[in-house]
Amino acid sequence: MTISFSPLLPWIVIGAFAVLALLLSGVSLWRGIRGAVLRSFALAALVLAIANPVFFQEEREPLSTVVAVVVDRSQSQDYAGRRETTDAALAELKARLAKFPQIEPRIVEAADDADTEAPATRLFGALSTALADVPPARVGGAIFITDGQIHDIPDVNQPLGFDAPVHGLITGKADEFDRRIEIRSGPRFGIVGEEQTVTFRVIDDGAAPGGTAEVSISLNGNPLATERAEPGMDIPFSFKVPRGGSNILEFAVASVAGEVTDTNNRAVHVLDGIRENLRVLLVSGEPHAGERAWRNLLKSDAAVDLVHFTILRPPEKQDGTPINELSLIAFPTRELFVDKINEFDLIIFDRYQHRGVLPILYYDNIAQYVENGGALLIAAGPEHAGDDSIATTPLSAVLPASPTGYMNEKAFYPRLSEEGRKHPVTRGLEGADSEPPHWGRWFRTVDVNRPLGQTVMEAADGKPLLVLNRVGKGRVAMLLSDQGWLWSRGFEGGGPSVSLYRRTAHWLMQEPALEEEALTARASGRSLEISRQTIKGDPGPAKLAYPSGRQEDLALTEAGPGLYKATVQTSETGLFEVTNGDLSTLVHVGAVDAPEFKATISTEETLKPWAEKTKGLVRRVADASGALDMPPLLPVRGAVRVADDNRLSLRMTDETVLKGINSLPLFAGFLGLGLLLLALSATWHREGR
Repeated sequence: MTISFSPLLPWIVIGAFAVLALLLSGVSLWRGIRGAVLRSFALAALVLAIANPVFFQEEREPLSTVVAVVVDRSQSQDYAGRRETTDAALAELKARLAKFPQIEPRIVEAADDADTEAPATRLFGALSTALADVPPARVGGAIFITDGQIHDIPDVNQPLGFDAPVHGLITGKADEFDRRIEIRSGPRFGIVGEEQTVTFRVIDDGAAPGGTAEVSISLNGNPLATERAEPGMDIPFSFKVPRGGSNILEFAVASVAGEVTDTNNRAVHVLDGIRENLRVLLVSGEPHAGERAWRNLLKSDAAVDLVHFTILRPPEKQDGTPINELSLIAFPTRELFVDKINEFDLIIFDRYQHRGVLPILYYDNIAQYVENGGALLIAAGPEHAGDDSIATTPLSAVLPASPTGYMNEKAFYPRLSEEGRKHPVTRGLEGADSEPPHWGRWFRTVDVNRPLGQTVMEAADGKPLLVLNRVGKGRVAMLLSDQGWLWSRGFEGGGPSVSLYRRTAHWLMQEPALEEEALTARASGRSLEISRQTIKGDPGPAKLAYPSGRQEDLALTEAGPGLYKATVQTSETGLFEVTNGDLSTLVHVGAVDAPEFKATISTEETLKPWAEKTKGLVRRVADASGALDMPPLLPVRGAVRVADDNRLSLRMTDETVLKGINSLPLFAGFLGLGLLLLALSATWHREGR
């Protein structure tokens, strides 16, 4: 209860009247006038009545005590039955808190942040957000239900924002063990054919079993090596970059019985292979208009070292000119096709015919070069249908089509075949979608028997025009016309000669992006994009294996001829495996060094410093048998000064909220009137005597 004044006159007037009353009372009392005391009392009552004192009484209601319950829903909680333990502990804690009406629980479930590349368990950030609108005096405590792997714990000397106990209810078992592998260092780029080194480490968390670990290493899905690794030691591994584009190096450590999870037993390192100075040998059988098209394309690529020879003077040409007077360069056949043939990434025969320049044995060398992984392109003209065709040499063993000896002399629009609309070399060529195609015509092709491999472009009457085939480890392409230069010159609007030639050359050199049958996956944030390239029709659903071990079938939707895609929004991060038929690929979602994957065993140590500082309790919620063992709650009035080893202490608040105010004017109504009448009556009565 409080008292205040609500004056009926200005305070200056009341003050003047009070001074006057005080003087009169003082003089009366000094002179001893009869009734001076009563007169003084009457004047004081009158002054007090004018000042109008009012009594106020507040009606207050006690506020609830807010207790934050932060539930760890991060990915590490999916291991070893921790999620079930968490759910059971949360349900039991809710039931116990409900027995105290004055306690208001704030339940916060903290999952991995979907907007970050490096997922982590950020429970203290969730706690701060949950209590942002609560005054510190109302906070009774914070209870964490977690496996202890928390990555945003502030320093124990930093302010937490409230003065109440911090408790930890730890899921998982006390003697957990986990083995994992991580990439310590490795290059992001490497020159194809050169050696690179990646360093990895096997790490044992918890009660380590001891001994060495077996690590299986695969490159682009193919087994590469097996290493023995001492846990805790950095192990370097060297390998040669096999191809251009993306190369996926996978390290898998053998799982150990009883470990928490084997989802972190694999790690990948992605290295982009760069071809340095691709060496291309272009041999033109004779000067012709199309020769410049190939030369310009290859010379325009700064990464290509082009070696170009044109046969200007075949051996049978004898005109009596002395050798020392010829300005022509001799064709170094032995150096090119015996000594250094394996140094070339691609060999192109442009309108070449067998006229005795190359010994017959050298054609066999070229065939072996292809079967061992080389690339050969035949750009054929009329000479390929003649008696001196290279199809009559040992090179025929690797050629996908044999000439019939005839030329098809007929104007036609080059068209994509059904396979060509699906094949990455020709799919989506500009102008191919219209009928007739929106490009210029050609006028002759070499007639061949039924070719092997894939016929991706057709000439008049469905005759083969561009044939692609695999031979052994290598590849061969045959362009059965020498009139591609018409497109380069812009004849009848030209055509996509640069795209066609470049894609054909890159396919021959085994560019991964141009594989006919390929499965790729790419991560963009938490979105996983899966692409399936095929020329065989609908590949069926893909199977996606999550880092947690969960598997899901994904329907692949046709995004174009021969191209099927699927997009998945994932809540998990880590190493995903995608399979479709015989193809499989790996992709890592999120940062490879994310804190969420560095340790998975449950621990009480992370929250202990805060529990000791705030008089809280950290203990496991399940006993050795797995049964739930929850500590009871202990409400405490005032500050918690002593830690309880068996109960969760909660500081109960004394805060209240104002619900209303009752006011009582002292001199208002009959009470004030009675006091004034009493004072005046007493004065009159004294005067009457």
